[in-house]
Amino acid sequence: MAKKSVASLQTGSKRLTKAIKMVKSEKTGAYMFVESIMPPDMVNDWLNKK
Repeated sequence: MAKKSVASLQTGSKRLTKAIKMVKSEKTGAYMFVESIMPPDMVNDWLNKK
């Protein structure tokens, strides 16, 4: 289960994207947010993996 929130970041000559997804913890069942900064073409792959 992933919700997608994407913000574009630009640093110098590189274009980066910050992606946030909500994942459910196996132990407690609580939801937590995982953030990552990566190139824009890798966002969909990162959001689709479990």
